[in-house]
Amino acid sequence: MRALSIAATGMDAQQMRVEVISNNLANMSTTAYNARRAEFADLHYQQLARAGTINAADGTMLPTGVQLGLGVRAAAVTMNVEQGPLRATGGDLDLAIEGLGYIEIELPNGQAAYTRDGALKRSAEGQVVTSDGYPVVPDITIPEETRAISINAEGEVYAYFDDQIQPQLMGQITLADFPNDKGLEALGGNLFAETEASGTPTVGAPGEDGRGTFRQGYLEDSSVDAVREMTELIEAQRGYELNAKVITAADQMLGATTQIR
Repeated sequence: MRALSIAATGMDAQQMRVEVISNNLANMSTTAYNARRAEFADLHYQQLARAGTINAADGTMLPTGVQLGLGVRAAAVTMNVEQGPLRATGGDLDLAIEGLGYIEIELPNGQAAYTRDGALKRSAEGQVVTSDGYPVVPDITIPEETRAISINAEGEVYAYFDDQIQPQLMGQITLADFPNDKGLEALGGNLFAETEASGTPTVGAPGEDGRGTFRQGYLEDSSVDAVREMTELIEAQRGYELNAKVITAADQMLGATTQIR
């Protein structure tokens, strides 16, 4: 009874789809979160009668054959890289990226990671860091006596002091762009790591070579569409129920077989 194992793969697939949807809904308020989508592919087929097989002495061939599918499997969980809506915060170190690009940060082990979460902070030493305390690359330090901070669209950070009329340039926040953003490895904490699938990042000034620009005082909201997620959740639930009914039907057929005398 192949229907039992085939329906089981369908239930596993719909369960995985629900898990992806639940993670999207859980991150509705996560800054710069990109919604994920579960993708599936059919399993291999049993060739009970291969198409093109000669079935008669006069050379007549089977036009289609008999191919029996064995179910479904998870193919990928892809990230939707579309930009989320921008939300005004008024924070002097809150940066939203308009367009493509990621802010590069340095992890404690010295490796590079990338994020679109522009909720930056100042450490006790004045260093510009993420909410988890990871320093931004290139390193930018803002003096303690700074009374105001201005960051333009190109990522140039200016500090204003009480005894100076003109602001002082502290550095420039660059952006990294990848050939394949969907190939990045999610590390959690709104961070991504480079992989062979993502390709090598190209780092440069915002606004150049197709990279996005910064908007100070804004943050990028999650790109999760709650209505679409709820619709897909209903579809996944119904798909799970239908596969469960197939298992019930197959069980009843097996039960009828055992009762034959």
